[in-house]
Amino acid sequence: MIKPVETMKYYSLFFFLLSLFSFSQTENQVFSQDTILIVNAKPEKGFQHSYILFIPKETPKGKLTYLLVEPNNTGRTSDSISVHQESALHLASVSSVGNNIAAMLKIPLLVPVFPRPDSEPLVYTHALDRDVMLEKSKALKRLDLQLIAMLNDAHETLKKLDIPTHDKVFMNGFSASGSFTNRFLFLHPEIIKAAAMGGFNGELMLPLKQYHNRMFNYPLGTGDFKKLFHKPFDSASYKKIPQYIYMGQLDTNDAVQFDDAYNDSERKLINHELGDNVQERWKVCQSIYTQEGVNARFTTYEEVGHWTTSAVNMDVIKFFFRQLQE
Repeated sequence: MIKPVETMKYYSLFFFLLSLFSFSQTENQVFSQDTILIVNAKPEKGFQHSYILFIPKETPKGKLTYLLVEPNNTGRTSDSISVHQESALHLASVSSVGNNIAAMLKIPLLVPVFPRPDSEPLVYTHALDRDVMLEKSKALKRLDLQLIAMLNDAHETLKKLDIPTHDKVFMNGFSASGSFTNRFLFLHPEIIKAAAMGGFNGELMLPLKQYHNRMFNYPLGTGDFKKLFHKPFDSASYKKIPQYIYMGQLDTNDAVQFDDAYNDSERKLINHELGDNVQERWKVCQSIYTQEGVNARFTTYEEVGHWTTSAVNMDVIKFFFRQLQE
């Protein structure tokens, strides 16, 4: 969740960014108002679900930019896709880290409307867990590839709106969508320009097949990566991606201990090898990423739990702003 912040804090964010951008565009050079597009599923193009495009007011036209993607995270199961769409709409247009990034940097945001069915409670679609990657049903099969198909379609749509975008994208996530983002980077590093993630239970997927002589299979590591995804893990490309990874010092939200996020063997392996509490394994994962040469910056926020604040949001915005300049 995102804690409400005072109006003055938003003003300070606005003036900070205003000093970085030179908004000399005339009315016909920018979008004059916030715009929401709901794009229906296109099975013929590879995606079985809708997605949402948020184009912020003052997004420049005719200027090459980056598309930001934030996976949807309803926070609960439901067999009604309208429940997930309502949540995704709120995330895209009202309240999320991704919405703040898009609004402040004037870049488009894509939010998929992936289901999280109550009838299949162990298939944690919004975290891209192992169960969903083994799914054979047309609706849930390879959500990572469905997301790529959505991105390709969004690039075309934005081009028609005179918003040309780079092939590579920005990616952001928090909580379950932070885990989705973390795992997606391993699967498709070649399409990611930069990524930020937080609130992910302190447990990051490791760029290792084994740790302490124990096999770490997806989503814990890359042990069975080739068998599962029919391609080798592109370690070099993955390690080059600039990443901003953060946790709140008071965050005790631990999905590792629940069956919908991890099975029993995964849980035992994580608890034994990485730590049985969020903050302990967060430190271990930081150490492993650093040792393996992952291009990540880590931050732990004091007096912050399983939420973000204006200070957290500002740091994430600054991170992506720097990537815009490169």
